[in-house]
Amino acid sequence: MEFPKDLRYTDTHEYIQANDAEESWVVGITAFAVDQLGDIVFVDLPAVGRTVSPGEVMVTVESVKAVGEVYAPVAGTVTAVNSALTDAPETLAEAPYTNGWLVKITPTNTPAPDAFMDAETYCQQVGA
Repeated sequence: MEFPKDLRYTDTHEYIQANDAEESWVVGITAFAVDQLGDIVFVDLPAVGRTVSPGEVMVTVESVKAVGEVYAPVAGTVTAVNSALTDAPETLAEAPYTNGWLVKITPTNTPAPDAFMDAETYCQQVGA
């Protein structure tokens, strides 16, 4: 299973990629989360402009065997959503770290870099 080293991870299986140029964070779900869900059939994305709080459910991912909730890793505003997932939810399984991103968030406050796990720590947590 792949866990890119340039990303940060949450204990609820989201990944975060800071984009300093845009002052936004790309958020998606990890390959581990995708594997646990199975065949993904639907993704319910939030509205652009929605304000989210840490730990708040912001995306729902439905598969043939489960419904997964994706939580906001930080407080902020949703500035973009990957609307391509509406027509092609399987992209999450095919490319979770590239074309399968879910939302972009502009954080209200930027947490310390150690607020999230690095790839090695996340890998140990999921036993991969």
